[in-house]
Amino acid sequence: MSALHIEAQVAVIGAGAMGAGIAQVAAQAGHAVRLYDNRPGAAAQAIDGIARQLARLVDKGKLNPCERESTVARLQPAESLEALADAALVIEAIVEDLDIKQQLLRQLEALCAETCILASNTSSLSITRLAAGLARPERVIGMHFFNPAPLMALVEVVSGLATEPAVADTLYDTAKAWGKQPVHARSTPGFIVNRVARPFYAESLRLLQEGAADCASLDALLREAGGFRMGAFELTDLIGHDVNDAVTCSVFDAYYGDLRFQPSQVQKELVAAGRLGRKSGQGFYDYREGAERPQPAELRSSAEVTRCVVEGDLGVMQPLLQRLSASGVELTRRAGQGLLRIGDATLALSDGRLASQRARDDGLQNLVLIDLALDYSSATRIAITWARNTTIEARDQVVALLQRAGFNVSALADLPGLAVLRTVAMLANEAADAVLQGVASAADIDLAMCAGVNYPLGPLAWAERIGLAHTLHTLEHLQQAYGEERYRPSLLLRRTHAEGGRLHD
Repeated sequence: MSALHIEAQVAVIGAGAMGAGIAQVAAQAGHAVRLYDNRPGAAAQAIDGIARQLARLVDKGKLNPCERESTVARLQPAESLEALADAALVIEAIVEDLDIKQQLLRQLEALCAETCILASNTSSLSITRLAAGLARPERVIGMHFFNPAPLMALVEVVSGLATEPAVADTLYDTAKAWGKQPVHARSTPGFIVNRVARPFYAESLRLLQEGAADCASLDALLREAGGFRMGAFELTDLIGHDVNDAVTCSVFDAYYGDLRFQPSQVQKELVAAGRLGRKSGQGFYDYREGAERPQPAELRSSAEVTRCVVEGDLGVMQPLLQRLSASGVELTRRAGQGLLRIGDATLALSDGRLASQRARDDGLQNLVLIDLALDYSSATRIAITWARNTTIEARDQVVALLQRAGFNVSALADLPGLAVLRTVAMLANEAADAVLQGVASAADIDLAMCAGVNYPLGPLAWAERIGLAHTLHTLEHLQQAYGEERYRPSLLLRRTHAEGGRLHD
């Protein structure tokens, strides 16, 4: 099967922000769209809102006036469910309640033709359960858009146990024809994005709980070193802590209490206090009038550093050398285990061990560990920590070197994996497990995380950039440090590393 024919009628049920957005996308793609909502007048109001939004795009020169008029003309409010009987595709975007959605699907199955595809925009409910009990469960599928639907590129095309592959292919091709970036997913809790993204929030919340640093510093590191659009605390304040906590609890419960998805007591306290984020005026940050945004903490040094010794291959940190050289630092190279020697200090990329443990294990004096960066040649901030017996003078020499190269340097407590490295390792670990369990392909998972939540790089591609060995060792060391199943490495990571292969093969 190919994409729905342009003359096929599309129906959308639910005229809230998501339903209206989906209706706009289908209409802009050329389909006649019927929009239904059980609230009197809501569908017509939503269409008026779409018309105003498109008019603003015309005013900004981003949309042709004729395209606006034709799009609005293709949008029609429906007065009843019966008015949707001729639709080739019905997409429901109503309240996230299993019983209510199932009742609606039963009504639609009785009204619509046997060839009609019934799609749910659910973000968390099982497509298999939604289709259970229907006469034609093979026609039921998930079509999960991301908010705001007209702007966000990703669509998760989610197949339940009974969904016909041809139906999934049709919706995949249809989403592509609508200008979206679709991915195939199997119906499991959280699908792709809401499952794989859990560590992004969880690791920052845990670092905060364990006193690694303040919110502003941890957020700045994920943005300025990790390349993420927002830090975890900024993002959960934007999403709403009630919403984010509810999704985490839903995934945690669905996976029978697997500690990888364990909710955070820190976030639960915010919910209990009514500090839900931007919408309530307070969350991790204060959004009330006159409140000042806290700035990340930084280390500064007045030490003079003009040279350093490079021992061995620095792996993913190699671009740092060009940056140091460009800043006038003299580099001397010799064989070794992938370290930098700066005066009395030893600088190494974290491998998930505590700095003090690694100093003891490897016999390293004045050890300072550096965090992962998306790109060491352009990152503006980096985190460091150090072993307990590291002298202040040695630490200051490292800070001075990094300052000279143009980094703002933030200190973290000596916790395993620092901030960016442990977050990326855990994202890659969850993505690998999703591939192992047949939820989606490696390529689709990486695409989903980039297109759906704006990650700078897909988690699996990032793991390959770091090196599977380093990613795996980081997870093993995290598990050893905490003694928790939460950090257990995925079997797929272990197997791929043992085979010398690639996750995208």
